[in-house]
Order: sequence, then C-alpha cells, then structure tokens
Amino acid sequence: MPSQQTSNNIFTVSRLNAEVRLLLENEMGVVWLMGEVSNFSAPVSGHWYLTLKDSRAQVKCAMFRGNNRRVTFKPENGKQVLVKARLSLYEPRGDYQLIIESMQPEGDGRLQQQFDQLKMQLAAEGLFAQSNKLPIPEHPKHVGVITSSTGAALHDILRVLKRRDSSLPVMIYPTMVQGEAASISIAQAIGLANARNECDVLIVGRGGGSLEDLWCFNNEIVARTIASSQIPIISAIGHEVDVTIADFVADLRAATPSAAAELVSRDQSFKLQGIVAKQKQLNHAMSRYLNQQQQQVLILQHRLDKLHPKHQLQKQSQQLDEKEALLKQAMLGQLNAVKQRFARLQMQLDMHSPANKIAKQQQHLSYLELRLNKAMQAQVRQQRHHFELLTEKLDAVSPLATMRRGYSISTKLGKVVTQSKQLTEGDILVTRFADGDITSTVNGPSNK
Repeated sequence: MPSQQTSNNIFTVSRLNAEVRLLLENEMGVVWLMGEVSNFSAPVSGHWYLTLKDSRAQVKCAMFRGNNRRVTFKPENGKQVLVKARLSLYEPRGDYQLIIESMQPEGDGRLQQQFDQLKMQLAAEGLFAQSNKLPIPEHPKHVGVITSSTGAALHDILRVLKRRDSSLPVMIYPTMVQGEAASISIAQAIGLANARNECDVLIVGRGGGSLEDLWCFNNEIVARTIASSQIPIISAIGHEVDVTIADFVADLRAATPSAAAELVSRDQSFKLQGIVAKQKQLNHAMSRYLNQQQQQVLILQHRLDKLHPKHQLQKQSQQLDEKEALLKQAMLGQLNAVKQRFARLQMQLDMHSPANKIAKQQQHLSYLELRLNKAMQAQVRQQRHHFELLTEKLDAVSPLATMRRGYSISTKLGKVVTQSKQLTEGDILVTRFADGDITSTVNGPSNK
C-alpha cells in the first residue's frame, strides 16, 4: 500500500499537463523565435495553426484571431518569419506549443527585434535617463555638424544657419551615414570633435530613409559614443517619424536636420525655441514614462491572461478546430466505406442478374447448336460414305452391272427364262439389254 505522502504526489494526466503548462508559461514568459513556416492552416474560426522549423527541429504554434488580425501579410509555407510568442502546452494532447502574439517577415522583424533589445539594454543601463543628458547651450558660439559631406542634410543645415545667423561658425566633420562601416565612421567623427573641443554643440544627422538605411544610428557603438561625448549632441536623423537609438541617447532630438539648425542658431525667437525644446524634452520624458507604464501594464496583462477565461476559450476553440478536422476525416472515411460497399453490392447484383444468366445460357445454347451442327454434318458425311459403300456393293451384284458386261435377261410372260426347256416354239420372249429391250419369237429349240 502506498503511503499518504506518496499518494499526494500521484498525478492524473490532466493535472500533470496543467501543471506543466503553468510551469512553462511562468518560467519562460515571452520569447522571440525565427523559423520557416510549414503546415499552415486557417480554419473558419479565424485562428491560425502552423509549424515553425529549422534544419534540425520544429515546434507547433497557434495564433489566435485577435492577434493575427494585426499581421500585415499572409503567412505562406516556406516563408521565414520572426515571431513573438509565449511558451505553452496544449493540455488535451500534451503537446508543447507556442502561442504567437505578433509576427513579422524575417528581415524587418530581425532588425526590429535587435532595435528593441538594444533599446531595453541601454535603457536599463541608464543611457536614456534625463539626468545623464548635457544641457544644450542657449547661445552656441561654434556649431559642429557630423554628417555626409554630399548629403541633403548638410545642405539643409547650412541653408537654415545662413538664413538665421550667417555669422555663426560651422565645423563639418564628414562621415559615412549608411552601410556597414558607417557606425565606426560616425563614432570616429564624434571622437574627433571631442578631441579637438572646438564646438559648443554637435549636430549628428542625415536625411530620411528606411529602417535599414538608418541602421548605423541604431548601432551600440554609436549609442555609447554619443552617451560618452563631453559636447552636447543634437540628433537630427531622418524625418519626424523616424526614431533611432541615437535619438534616445542624444542630449536632444530634432525632428529633422533643418529643425536642429533652427535650435542652435541665434534668432529673435530663440527663447521660443528653448521653450519648444523643453516641451520636446518633456514630451520625450512623458513618452519614456508612458512606455515604462505600458510595459508594466503588459506584464500585468500577461499575468491576467494566464488566469483569464479567454485562455480557456482559446484552448476550447483549438480543441473544437481539432475535433472539426477529425469529424471531417471520419465523415470522409464513412462515405468512402459506403461507396465501397455500394460498389461490392452492385458487383454482386451484376453477377446474379437474370440478364447475365440469360446471356450465359444463350452463349451455351449457341455453343451446343454449333456442336450439334458439327455432329450432324459428321453424321451425314458418315452415312453418305456408308451409303456409297453399300451402293458400290449393290452395284457389284446388280443385274444391270452384269448386263453392261454383255449379258442379257429374257423373260416369258414376265418370268425370267433360265433354261431352254422352258421355251416352246412360238413363245414370245422379251430380252433386256443394258441399253434397252427387244421382243422375239422362238422358232424352235436349239438342241434336239
């Protein structure tokens, strides 16, 4: 008999799967995963089911209707994607699976993931903290510009500075602003400006572009170089909607290169510009605060989701989709079985059909008729041959055959005369030859 303590540790299968699901969801949390889509299906429920695989392994995934509506593309088998998901377990089958929360194509998704990871890392280290930022001088005496010497950003900055304060000295530190080597080039230009210490403020920027075009400003080297700069830095990268890691680390972010030039140039409205800058700083601080609160809300929401009835509804919906697929398979199997049974009955009916029996009897009758005709022909030939033999025998003993050899038959009063003594003078004889008859009168006996 097991002890009481042992009995308490005995799990049912359902309890074990439930405990494992909670363990996976609580310990792993949210994960990022990249893989190739396969076995993609989208039932009428609106949920998506797929498998993510690489060259050596695969994992089943589910993406429920509320989340997949935000996906901007249709997943296809063979397509590489990056997903954000939480680890779970499908309790009815004990299958380990991922519940996908977001999905992106591999290229854009990988860059965005790297962006988010570096952003979280640097934020945790305090590089975005307002307390670490240098104040922007209200009246700069010397402005440095770090950008491409041939780019449109430089022309925009110089045009604004000339219009607002043509006497303000400008030092240009040319650098690459796109490509693999651009991050090192930008960091070196910032280091050179700090080493010379000839500027009151630095503008680091370039014109607009895609996330990939602006990627050098999302590099950790550039971020740490900006953070360690002793000269205040204004980031002026891309358009107003473009946001990079450099914007978060910089002492001040300008919406465009032209806006950065507006901020550092002397003008009657410089106080207003300072207010605008402060307002932007405030907005930036509020954005960071709101982002932190949003992260906290997401964490609490994730905890709530684990206990929310929606999880059970999703699980039941997934079970319903699975049972629907099994029902369809069973119905198709039953239908095929009925069709096969019908075909067998039809074959048996054809085998026992009177028409088939009549056809077989007609075929047998034709065969018997053919045999009868052959037998009759053989019998006729046999009888004909026998008749010819008899005819030959009869002809051999026939009087006509004898007469053809020169003999004749004489009759008196219809009786054959075989002896001369049967005749008397004056008798009338009828003599038959092979070719006809003659009549004669007996004159007298030949022997006396």
